[in-house]
Amino acid sequence: MSQNLISLRFTPEDLAAIDAALNALEEKLIGLVSLQPSEVRTLNKMGARSEWYCRETLVILEQNPQIVPPALDLQEAKADLAALDALRPRLARLNQLRKRGSDTLMVLGSDLDAVQREGYALIRVSGTGSGLEELHRGLSGRFAKRRKVKPEEPKS
Repeated sequence: MSQNLISLRFTPEDLAAIDAALNALEEKLIGLVSLQPSEVRTLNKMGARSEWYCRETLVILEQNPQIVPPALDLQEAKADLAALDALRPRLARLNQLRKRGSDTLMVLGSDLDAVQREGYALIRVSGTGSGLEELHRGLSGRFAKRRKVKPEEPKS
């Protein structure tokens, strides 16, 4: 019995709606940034404890405007915090959807690989005398055993 872990179909209308939703997301999230690894390394990271300190500091600064110099843009910091609070749950949902999508791709690939393996076995068994020998030889490279190459001994 062939493996069939998932049966998934998309109509052209489904795909058009998905693409429209993705376009809308990309349009509304145009302000998101993309960082290079070197940029990520140089940034200060805000963990859970740091986030608490940031929130508390903003509250204290807002309650004591006389100590806030004009160069410290408290309003921008408050806007950043509001954006963080708005974006975080939505990105969590997107991450869950991305995970499900990745898992679905894996399952689809596994189903296809299972059919391919059974099909190859059928071609191998039925190939002799049925004109499938050449097709079998073309597919046989997938299952050819590769010899392990021994690493060379270092010369002293």
